[in-house]
Amino acid sequence: MTFLEELHQQRWDDHRYYHHNRVNQFLHLLSASCFLASYVLLFVDPVKAVMVGWLLAMILRQIGHFFFEPKTFDSVNDASHEYKESIKVGYNLKRKVVLLTIWILAPIMLFDPFTASVIETLTERASFVYNTSIIWLIIGVGAVLFRTVHLFFLMGIQSGLVWCSKILTDPFHDVKIYNKSPYYILKGEMYDDMSDWYDDSVKV
Repeated sequence: MTFLEELHQQRWDDHRYYHHNRVNQFLHLLSASCFLASYVLLFVDPVKAVMVGWLLAMILRQIGHFFFEPKTFDSVNDASHEYKESIKVGYNLKRKVVLLTIWILAPIMLFDPFTASVIETLTERASFVYNTSIIWLIIGVGAVLFRTVHLFFLMGIQSGLVWCSKILTDPFHDVKIYNKSPYYILKGEMYDDMSDWYDDSVKV
């Protein structure tokens, strides 16, 4: 596959396997909006950008995956939850638990006098919030780079770069494909049967 074809395929697999629930789709819409705001804030106030990205965008997104997305057999795609977890290109639920645990525990480092003094020396700031944002920014960037390089060895360089591109552009894509999720929820349609996505004109 070409780069764009594989990007299309990864997006399609991600949607059909992990975004059946309309509430999850709506939370992804909110999360994507927060991430877009975070992208803008990076050029204005990096601390606020990181806080919006982690505390709003990431939490909303993961609530959708952990609490609303069904873990039962996927009859639409004829796949078990275990199978989907095993072929997940990016961070499956187990990897997300590890990543989120690191994120939650990371600020504890600032309570260690030696670690705090080193970080404050490097950042030239004594603010707990500021230094926490720096740590969280490093974790976020590091998580994307780590998985990208990991995929180089698992699936090839193109697949890793495609996934990295997908992650960075997901907020734009999520707004595009999930903007109607509130409408479906109000109609009482709580699950997406993916039928409209089988039309190539709809898939992106």
